[in-house]
Amino acid sequence: MQRQKGFSLIELLIVVAIILIIAAIAIPNLLRARIAANESSAVSSIRTLNTAQISYFSTYPTVGYAGTIPALGPSASTGCTTPTSTSSCLVDWIVAQATAAGSAKSGYFFGLGVTAGGGINSAYTVGGAPAALSQTGVRGFCSNEDAVIRYTASAAAPVTTKAACAAYTALQ
Repeated sequence: MQRQKGFSLIELLIVVAIILIIAAIAIPNLLRARIAANESSAVSSIRTLNTAQISYFSTYPTVGYAGTIPALGPSASTGCTTPTSTSSCLVDWIVAQATAAGSAKSGYFFGLGVTAGGGINSAYTVGGAPAALSQTGVRGFCSNEDAVIRYTASAAAPVTTKAACAAYTALQ
């Protein structure tokens, strides 16, 4: 009598069950790690936008702070050949265009609000929110001209007012 070589159906089912158990443990950890990385990137982008706003304010004192995020980036048609107040080339294209959930940078999109005073934009608030809440991020972030980054436990849209940002908790 010849002996069959290979695995039995039971052995294969046990191996598949073990793989599924390992995947059930590993996938949530992977998602949490991705969310943490996205949130870290969002904080970094807000820091970049703060720095760009300070540079913009000193470069264009008759305008004050930039009124839109794309004004901090390169021009769509000419790139960064000649920086102007409408395309100052202070942030890269990806950050400058991440103003809607469909064009998010690392799972976050950003909004900017300005306060006019004395004929110029004298204050600003920049906010970031996850493009898909609980999938790309769970916290919203904001900052204004004081450069203190604040967060909230959940945000569906970027905060663009100073009062709303002040209600957030300062990031340590």
